[in-house]
Amino acid sequence: MDLQYAKRQFEQYLDNYDRADDKVRLKIVHTYGVTECSRQITGRMGLCEEDRELAQLIGLLHDIGRFEQIKRFDSFESDVMDHAAFGVRILFEEGMIRQFVKEEAWDDIIRTAIARHSDFKLQGVSGERALLHAKIIRDADKLDNCRVKIVDSVETIIGVTAEEVGRDQISPEVMEQFLRKESILSSARKTKMDYWLSYLAYFFDINFSETLDIIREKRYAERIIDRIPYSDPKTAGEMEKVRKMLGVYIGEK
Repeated sequence: MDLQYAKRQFEQYLDNYDRADDKVRLKIVHTYGVTECSRQITGRMGLCEEDRELAQLIGLLHDIGRFEQIKRFDSFESDVMDHAAFGVRILFEEGMIRQFVKEEAWDDIIRTAIARHSDFKLQGVSGERALLHAKIIRDADKLDNCRVKIVDSVETIIGVTAEEVGRDQISPEVMEQFLRKESILSSARKTKMDYWLSYLAYFFDINFSETLDIIREKRYAERIIDRIPYSDPKTAGEMEKVRKMLGVYIGEK
């Protein structure tokens, strides 16, 4: 496995897309961010060098299907394309994986991790090592998504300004799911505030204490909450409940 070679090949793959496009740029930065988060998580876990490099390789390739989704649909929404399934298709059914890693030894683990990284819940993964890497990429993806929600334009992320998000309300069904400490179903999201709250519900689906340590150290929950000016009084009150609930949850975990 040659991680630097894989990165050079990934850069060549990106030449097929408009790097000046905000959504493409966001996903390029996110890809390298997830790769770095995978390195940090596995380093804190004390995994062997091969598993640390394998986790980074999976991070590099996990969103490869996103770039074609943006090119075709100018959208990140899952209802227009299943980017994980498309990534598996181009890598393994069309054989692109050999452009990034010459050996076949890790194919099953890579395929499983990419296929399952955006599932609503991680279930039914067989094999201890495959499950380990499926969990790592899910944590690393969420961890870098915290950074995205803090540093990138709210309008690029969600399609409207931060002020417009803050004037919206949270749907009762979505708030109830959050209060049950559950991830938010995509089909349940109706308002822009539903979307913003769903990003905070990511924290209920973190697998490793090492990931939560990073979330706590970087104050990601508080900083994502503070990104939006909540001008709707009902929303402002609910978000203070969210702040307190996440503070306790992340602290206890």
